[in-house]
Amino acid sequence: MKLVKVTSDQLNELMGWFNTEAELRIWSGPFFNYPFDKQSFKNDLNLDALNSFALVNDESQMLGFGQYYLREGRCHLGRLVIAPSERGKGLAKVLVNLLGEQGKQQLQCDSLSLFVYTHNTLAKTAYEKMGFIQTQYPADMPLDGCIYMTC
Repeated sequence: MKLVKVTSDQLNELMGWFNTEAELRIWSGPFFNYPFDKQSFKNDLNLDALNSFALVNDESQMLGFGQYYLREGRCHLGRLVIAPSERGKGLAKVLVNLLGEQGKQQLQCDSLSLFVYTHNTLAKTAYEKMGFIQTQYPADMPLDGCIYMTC
């Protein structure tokens, strides 16, 4: 498995992973347009400014998606998602590890951070198993109902 820059076809596939506004919100946060079209989705992802990658297997099948950027001196992971048909197979850990290693190297930092909604207990538990711990955000919390986690 490896990370690749997101293609237009992969963007179309990613859009299909969200069938309801609730599914989109738990992944994207409150600032995404819904309903969306390809242009609004691309704009809301901020693809031109953020490091955005698809996790693919050896057959180039898209298994996941994630982004990273520098936030508060850490490589901040965002919009992490695994393809609905591939969930429960340990791929979130692969995605976080690959994004985290690449991001820390590129951004020249040695730790990771992410936000997760308090009600997204599945994701929170997965991040804890990966070594993330709940941490006080160093400024005003930018998202209501979220936990800031670092590793």
